[in-house]
Amino acid sequence: MKNRAVLITVLLCAMFQAVPLLAGEQKASNDNPPQVFTGEIMDSLCAKDGTHEKMMDEMKSMGRDKNTCAVKCAQLGAQYVLYDAAKKEIYNLDDQQKAETFAGRRVRVSGTLKKNKLKVETITGLD
Repeated sequence: MKNRAVLITVLLCAMFQAVPLLAGEQKASNDNPPQVFTGEIMDSLCAKDGTHEKMMDEMKSMGRDKNTCAVKCAQLGAQYVLYDAAKKEIYNLDDQQKAETFAGRRVRVSGTLKKNKLKVETITGLD
C-alpha cells in the first residue's frame, strides 16, 4: 500500500510539473502566427542565382522550362525552396512533397517561419 501511495505522489508531481511546460509550449507556438509569403518554388541550386536560365544553358538535359529544371535539380539532390525575387530571399521549405506539386510556379505560401525555414501550412498557385 505504501508503494502505491509513493507511486501516486510521484505521478501527481510529474503531472503538475508538466502542466506549466505544456502551457509554455502552447504560448510559444502562438508567438509565431502563420504568415503569407509569395515567390517561386525553385530548387536550391537555381535559387542561388535567382533564375533557372544559367542551369538550363549549361546543362541541356535540364529542359527549357522552370518546372522541368526544378524537378530535375531536385532529382539530383537539390531541395525545393521558396524564392522571393523582390527581396532576393530564399526560404527553405519543410514539406517537399507539397512544394514539388508547384515546382517552377509562382505561389503564395502560408506558414510559420523559424530560422529561415518555413513550416508549410498551404501552398496556392498564382499562375
